[in-house]
Amino acid sequence: MKTIEVKGQNRTGLGKSQTKNIRKGGLIPCIVYGNGETLHFSTEPLEIRDLIFTDEFRKANIILDGKNIECIVKDVQYHPVTDAILHVDFQTLSAGKVVKVNLPIRLVGTSEGQKVGGTLVQKMRKLQVFAKPESLSETINVDITLLELGKSLRVRDIKLVEGVEAITNGSIPVASIDIPRALRSAQTKAATEGKKK
Repeated sequence: MKTIEVKGQNRTGLGKSQTKNIRKGGLIPCIVYGNGETLHFSTEPLEIRDLIFTDEFRKANIILDGKNIECIVKDVQYHPVTDAILHVDFQTLSAGKVVKVNLPIRLVGTSEGQKVGGTLVQKMRKLQVFAKPESLSETINVDITLLELGKSLRVRDIKLVEGVEAITNGSIPVASIDIPRALRSAQTKAATEGKKK
């Protein structure tokens, strides 16, 4: 999976006024925690653009004082009016140590239901999972080719790779093939005419 390099500068002052000054200077205050240590730093908005504004899940390699820290984005705070990034929380990754993440779902293939006029509806965009760092991927690819008209594919139907375990309830629908009104009317009409015969 893709790793985005993020260059950061250590923060010494952690109060509200210092944080405000960081933002006034065009930087974003950040924190990275894990492995028993917490580091406060700031970075340029361009450094994290490809990490935040993407449909894929990506890892970050934070460069701080010449040290490389492999981590993931844990939380992003946005301005309520402008949507500008106010703060980013990162979590350190350690080999073999499970993390809780939301991985994007990508539907793959053309379903049987679509081939006969059904409409594909994606009901879930991200799946919450426990995963080991080495098992993380940019997306969870879900094959929908066997999904029939009027049927749903649920969380429990997703085949996950080793080292990844779904947290989300298994009965929740991920995608379904809806029957359009015109097709439903045609089916009802055909069934009615069949009974008359």
